[in-house]
Amino acid sequence: MSASESSRADWLDNSFWERLDLLEARHQRLQSEHESVRRGLESAQADTLREAWERYCEVIAELDQATAELEVLRTHSI
Repeated sequence: MSASESSRADWLDNSFWERLDLLEARHQRLQSEHESVRRGLESAQADTLREAWERYCEVIAELDQATAELEVLRTHSI
C-alpha cells in the first residue's frame, strides 16, 4: 500500500516517506497477526482460552496504535 516513487509528493521529504513505509509495513504485519491470533482464539480449547484472549487483546492494542500513528502521519502531512 505504500506510495510509488512516481506518485510521491515532492514537497514531502524522504524521512516522511520512509516513516510512512515503515508504519504501513507494521500495520500490515499486525493485521496479518491479528487474523492469525483471531483464528487461534476461535479454535482454542477452554484451558488455553484465557491465554489466547490476552494475546488477542495485545495484538488489537498494537494494531490500534499502528493505525493511530498512520492517521496522525497522514493528517499532518496534508
